[in-house]
Amino acid sequence: MKALQLIGPSTFSYCDLERPVIGKDEVLVKVAACGICGSDIHGMDGSSGRRIPPLVMGHEGSGTIVEVGAGLEGWIEGDRVTFDSTVFCGECGYCQKGQINLCDARQVLGVSCQEFRRDGAFAEFVAVPARVLHRLPDGITFEEAAFAEPVGVALHAVNRVAPEKGDSAVVIGAGLIGLLVVQSLKRAGCAEVYAVDRDAGRLKLAEELGASAGWLADDEVAEKILAATEGKGVDIAMEVVGASPTVNLAVKSVRKGGKVGLVGNLAPEVTFPLQAAVTRELSIFGSCAIAGEYPEALDAIAKGEINVASLTSAVVPLKEGADWFARLASGKEPLLKVLLKP
Repeated sequence: MKALQLIGPSTFSYCDLERPVIGKDEVLVKVAACGICGSDIHGMDGSSGRRIPPLVMGHEGSGTIVEVGAGLEGWIEGDRVTFDSTVFCGECGYCQKGQINLCDARQVLGVSCQEFRRDGAFAEFVAVPARVLHRLPDGITFEEAAFAEPVGVALHAVNRVAPEKGDSAVVIGAGLIGLLVVQSLKRAGCAEVYAVDRDAGRLKLAEELGASAGWLADDEVAEKILAATEGKGVDIAMEVVGASPTVNLAVKSVRKGGKVGLVGNLAPEVTFPLQAAVTRELSIFGSCAIAGEYPEALDAIAKGEINVASLTSAVVPLKEGADWFARLASGKEPLLKVLLKP
């Protein structure tokens, strides 16, 4: 099969690899579309330690089942599917509680590190356990379905902070996930959602997708947030960057007793305004991946409740993947999501 394989730091080969052999509890999916994730961009140079070559990356995929493991029931050839990026065991204590994103034996498609290696979906075919499969609703395209993973990430983050109808919120970081969080907060019933970013174009898009206002991340942005909320602060602040300045801004932005959702993880460590969080009795929520939100994500996409078309920058052949990885890494173009098609 043809595949886009990472063979060295930021170096790819479009090559022929052996077609995966499936186990009895697995299916073989013919990949129709797979999105390039920000974690792929950040990891391909080796700095994260989670893309050790040689590796076929790609965990935001969709396609059609072409082979079913012996004795596996409930799935047949021809089923249109997407799949969880997290390969969970289904048996540990966390999985039994529904916290599959925290599975003790957790692996991630398209990731290789010291603990595990699992090829992903930047290839003609990918093998996945049937327990991570999700059937596509009628009418949803493979390109739309490839967004189920990032949409699920946004929905899980919003579900963690549990907005109440009429809440106000600010989303700090209007990249792809941030723009999906904006839409997810509106979908959850927030009356006012504000966006903060360094890119005016992304702020404009945030407003088109439902944000009440978009503000550039400058020295006055905290005051603008307070002014918009009569000096009290928002009910919810979602930090979708993962850096000290934006974490501090999130804490400054919320009212007493408010909630801060931590979604971004760009830096392994940040400074944290501990006294402000303690004395104002803030609730801090970390959010990791997805814990059962795939059906909700597919439904929201299919019903048009979350707009993914506006976030699609390009749909290109897999063989052009190396060039698009380089373009995304350069940051010189206003690209959000690039989908590769084998």
